[in-house]
Amino acid sequence: MTESLPGNECDDSLAEGFARHANNGFHKLGNDAARGLRTIPVIGRIAPSPTGRMHIGNVYAALAAWLAARAAHGRVRLRIEDIDAERDIPDADRWIMDDLSWLGLDWDGDVVYQSQRIDCYHEALQRLRSQYLRDETDDAQSSDEPQPLIYPCFCSRADLKAASAPNDGDGFRVYAGTCRRLSAAERRRRIAAGERYALRIAVPQDCHDSSANVNFLDHMYGHQHFNLAQDIGDTVIRRSDGEYAYQFAVSVDDRAMGVNQIVRGRDLLPSTAIQEWIVRQLNSVDAAISNSVSAEYIHLPLIVDARGRRLAKRHADLDLGVLRARHTKSELVVGLCAYWLGLIDRPYPCKACNLIAKFSTERVKRHPEDIRVDSQSLQAIGLSFAQG
Repeated sequence: MTESLPGNECDDSLAEGFARHANNGFHKLGNDAARGLRTIPVIGRIAPSPTGRMHIGNVYAALAAWLAARAAHGRVRLRIEDIDAERDIPDADRWIMDDLSWLGLDWDGDVVYQSQRIDCYHEALQRLRSQYLRDETDDAQSSDEPQPLIYPCFCSRADLKAASAPNDGDGFRVYAGTCRRLSAAERRRRIAAGERYALRIAVPQDCHDSSANVNFLDHMYGHQHFNLAQDIGDTVIRRSDGEYAYQFAVSVDDRAMGVNQIVRGRDLLPSTAIQEWIVRQLNSVDAAISNSVSAEYIHLPLIVDARGRRLAKRHADLDLGVLRARHTKSELVVGLCAYWLGLIDRPYPCKACNLIAKFSTERVKRHPEDIRVDSQSLQAIGLSFAQG
């Protein structure tokens, strides 16, 4: 069921056109599609974390995700990624939904809460462990025995920081594999002793192994190649506090929800590689969804401040709560984001539904670099923020 959005009426022609196609829109993917053998309904998603109010950078990404799906006559799912208890803020999910409605961005079906899907993550983890976790009855681990796909990691944050370095500033630290090399007996001993541990998913260790390569096409940044051994490393999928990690939960959810169009910031390009790998492993143990196809990816330039820093809570004046309290019109915010996306040649007030016909990845490609927000550009449409 699509949420009602009072006060955000579209042009009649666009509204009627979308209504005719919204429930049966299809997108062609891959070689089969090129031969006319397969069409797949587009399912996009908006997936915010309830850690506070949306800021204008979040709006920019959400608008792009919504337009990409609607332009393909597809569906948009809303998923609240609320499994980080330390950072989540009570009622932030309601703020997000209210802000999306204020912006004119609707969604299809029920809202999905990750906090209500813990059993799904546990089941997916158990499938992987039961399929791949070898019988660890030997006291020593032979070098010619296969490594488990999922293994406990006892390293502290300090250990991890000392043993690895970030890769090109993308936030990934390639794990040194300290706990991967532990014997089965040592793992059992440390678990029995009550040591806290996270769970990691192992990627191919040999960088020359073809299975270590993940390739995908991004509509903004072209062909992407990541070597899991060199660029990503073994990744935490369940934290030492028992909460499931972002990479695992997102992979399970996108696969289960049938999401095949993912629009987000370019900083998540490396995440795509490990998420594709996780989905690949899930497909191999779950025949029911093993025919799922790779998603269509659109990674966007980031909205950054005058110093080149990604927008965050320090930019409180670009928080939608503050903007709405100042009686800023939603059309002004949408128009600015549409301008940043390259859909209009100057920022002017407009409604999201009237941008559907204008959206294309070719237009977005006009802005291949990160987009700097400064006071002058915001003042042009009556907005401002304190630079810090």
